[in-house]
Order: sequence, then C-alpha cells, then structure tokens
Amino acid sequence: MLDVRLIRNDLGSVRAGLERRGEDLAPLDQLVSLDAEQRALTAERDALRAEIRSLSNQVGALHREQRADEAAALQEESRVLGEQERELDARCEVVANEVRDLLLRLPNLPAADCPDGASEQDNVVVRIEQFDPDAYGPHQRVPHWDVGDELGLLDVERAVKLSGSMFVMYRGAGAALVRALCQLAIDRNVDRYEEVRPPTLVRTDTLVSTGHLPKFVDEAYHLERDDLWAIPTAEVPLTSLHRDEVLLEADLPRRFVAHTSCFRREAGSAGKDTRGLLRVHEFDKVEILALGTPAQAADLHVEILERAEGLIADLGLAHRVLDLCAGDIGNSAARTFDIEVYAPGVDQWLEVSSVSWFSDYQARRANLRYRPASGKGTDVLHTLNGSALAVPRVWAALVETHRTPEGTVVIPGPLRPYLEPYLRNDGPFR
Repeated sequence: MLDVRLIRNDLGSVRAGLERRGEDLAPLDQLVSLDAEQRALTAERDALRAEIRSLSNQVGALHREQRADEAAALQEESRVLGEQERELDARCEVVANEVRDLLLRLPNLPAADCPDGASEQDNVVVRIEQFDPDAYGPHQRVPHWDVGDELGLLDVERAVKLSGSMFVMYRGAGAALVRALCQLAIDRNVDRYEEVRPPTLVRTDTLVSTGHLPKFVDEAYHLERDDLWAIPTAEVPLTSLHRDEVLLEADLPRRFVAHTSCFRREAGSAGKDTRGLLRVHEFDKVEILALGTPAQAADLHVEILERAEGLIADLGLAHRVLDLCAGDIGNSAARTFDIEVYAPGVDQWLEVSSVSWFSDYQARRANLRYRPASGKGTDVLHTLNGSALAVPRVWAALVETHRTPEGTVVIPGPLRPYLEPYLRNDGPFR
C-alpha cells in the first residue's frame, strides 16, 4: 500500500501519480479527509485518557487524606469522561478501518521512468526478436487446439466434462511437454534462486499482501468453508514467506523460484478469445521472485527480465518485450515489462510473462522489513517478480511454431533431455 505519510506530506505527487494511471481521485480525497479526522479523534481521545489518569491520581491522593466526598466527586467526573473516551475510541477504530480499506484499494504510483499512456495501445515496444511474419509456412498457421487434437496432446472435451469450460487436459506427450517446460524453467534458475514448493491454498492476509485482495476478489477462487484462497500465482505465497519479519541487509537480496498450479476465475473474460489455451482457469507456472533493498531493485528487475526472456529465446520462439505504460501496469506495480510470444497458428502476440517491480507497495502490506548494515532502525523492502515460464501460451506457441509439414512437432534443444522417451519416429515429437 502507499505510505500514508507520503499522502500527508506530498499529496501533489500522489495525485499526479494516480492521474498518470487514469485513476478516479475521489477515493484519495476521501482518504485525506478520513485521515485528518482520525488524527483529530486520536488526539482528542488521548487528551481524555491523560485527563482521566490525572483524575485517578487525584482520587488516590484524596482517599489517602481521608477526603472521601471530594474523591467521590472526582470519581464521577472520571466516569463521565471514561464514557466519552470509549465512544471516541470506538469512533477512532471505525475511521482507522475505513482509512486502511481505502489504502488497500489505492494502486501503486507508477515509477518516474514508466511511460505515459492510457491503455495497452500506448505500451512501448522495446525490442522484437526472432520474428519474420513471412517466414511461417502453412503448416505453422494451424491453431494449437487443432494440432493438439490431431496429435493426441490435448483433450479439451473431456476436461470440460470433468470441470467445465476454460479447463483443459494435456495427455501423453502433451502432458510430458508441460512437465518438461516447468522442469526446464526450474533448472535454469536454481543457480541463484532458492527452489520453494509453497502451498496453493492461502489465507486472506496472504492475498492482501500482494494486492490481489480486496480489489480483485472477483478473479479469485475462495473456499468459503475454510476461508482459504486458491493462489493465482506463486507470487502470492512467495511474497509472504518473510511477512512480519525483519531481514538483515547482509542477507539481501533473497531470491526464490517456485512451480505451482495457478487458479484464476477470469471473471472479465466475456467476449475475449477463450479457445484452446489462450485463457484458462487452471495452469502451471514457474515464478521467480526477489526481495531487496531499494538500491538493489533496479538490477534485480533487469536480472529477472533477462532470465525470463532468455528462456523464451532458447525455445526458438519469436517474442517481443513491452515497457507497459502507466495506464496499463498492474494495480500493485510501479514498472512492468511484458514478454509476448508470437503464435503463428492463431496469428497473435501472447503475453507469457510480466516482470514487475512493486517498489515498497507490497512490502508495506506484508510488513516486509530489513535492518540496514548501519544497524539503525528498519526500512521497508522492495519486491520484484516475473514468470520464468507460464505453460499454456508457451505450449501453444511452441507447438504452432515448431510444427513440421508432416504434422509433427520438432522439440527445441533445451527441452529434448526431458522428453527423450517421446522422441520416436512413431510419436508426435521429433
């Protein structure tokens, strides 16, 4: 969340940042008003508490001096003030909760070097790699759902029977390709990132910590009986690994990599292309995440982007990197680079990774702090993450891009050691 002291002391920059996002400023104005009310109520309540303590001391002194009637009068005055104090305290709590709720709903401020713009149409293309629109043959212009059905790699019909629309099932070599992609992404990152297998069901405060709640409640799967949430990404549990802890600067940055299933309701997908693997409710993804000091954040952002893009490049997939504008970055992000792959069968650029720096926004929500080397006090950490590899769209682009005129799929070099049993003349992979 935003630092309320920043809102108090530099309201102009906060307003300007939210305006760059295209945000309605009414909630900010309401927050400013409520924060002022909360501080005034707190001051009045604390003054009453001090007066009550003073009266209590006087009552004690009067009793010791055998002046019971005067003590009784002061006790009555203290009782009346006590009732007022309790009413003020209750009002303080209500206003404090309203302030916190508004803080939780306000998005992060875009970084100074985040491009200006109102929508995805204003995103800046940083670079395009391995893409020649005229180089794709007719055999590569076949949608992955047709390729998957023809080769026995996908079984969407039975997945829908089991779970409903926008669920898919991989079979045989198709399922092996999912496993291979995830293992490759893990193996590429464990040199510097600690492998973690976190729970896929988390408590409410864990989703609040990343900014997924309360704003995106309609996108999440909630198990009401146990008050647990299915994670939309491993970012959620990884961000909270050190929640309410104080790390030492000497131990930073901390890096994590995790392979999990991810669950998204895709509540706003009406009218969007949901065929095949383009938009699904459940998928596998390998996430890389880092916690660092503000001084370390820029280098970590570059590092995560290079790792995510390098893997896509090594799979032989045409891709591009976008610098997202202020009007298109995620709610919690300060700066985001998207990696999109080109899928020739559907003739679309598909987002496969968002590499984001969240400044201290998530860390304030999760109470992630570190003690500087100087040893004086604590500071708030910065969080960064990106998809090392998200399976569905990479899977789709891969089988379309590497499809042969004979209808089989050539597996790129980095994946071949993981798929050796499936690389045979009578199989779908070559």
